[in-house]
Amino acid sequence: MRTKLATVVCIVGFALCGAPTSVSAHHAFAAEFDAKKSVSFKGTVTKMEWINPHTWLHVDVKKPDGTVENWAIEAGHAERLVPARVHQGILLPGTEVVIEGYQAKDGSRRANGRNLTLPDGKMLFLGSSGTGAPYELTPDNQKK
Repeated sequence: MRTKLATVVCIVGFALCGAPTSVSAHHAFAAEFDAKKSVSFKGTVTKMEWINPHTWLHVDVKKPDGTVENWAIEAGHAERLVPARVHQGILLPGTEVVIEGYQAKDGSRRANGRNLTLPDGKMLFLGSSGTGAPYELTPDNQKK
C-alpha cells in the first residue's frame, strides 16, 4: 500500500513540477524569412511589442493606390536593441519610419527588420546577429 501511495505522489509531483507555465520558441532567420526578398518602405508606427524572444514593430504602409497595409516587422531581442539606441520611447505610434529588411517566405506582410530610419535621418539597427540572417545584418557589417 505504501509503495502505491509513494508512486502516485511521485507521479503527481513530477507532473506538477514539470508542467511549463509558458513556452517560447526561437527560430533561425532562414526558417521564416527569405534573404532574396528584400523590402524597403516608408510607414507609420502603429504599435511596438516588447516581447520575447523578439520584439515586433507594426507599421501602416500607404500604397500608391491609397490603400493601407499593416506590416509586422520582427526585430532583435530587447536586450540587443537598447545598445543600438532602440528603446520604448523612440518608436511611438504615429512616428514615420523607413524600414529595410527581408520578407517572410510565405509572402505575408511580415518581415525581418534590418535597419530603421527615423524622421531625422538617424538609422537604427533592428536585427540580431547569430540567427542565420544575411551577413550584412550584423552591426559591424551593415550595408551603408
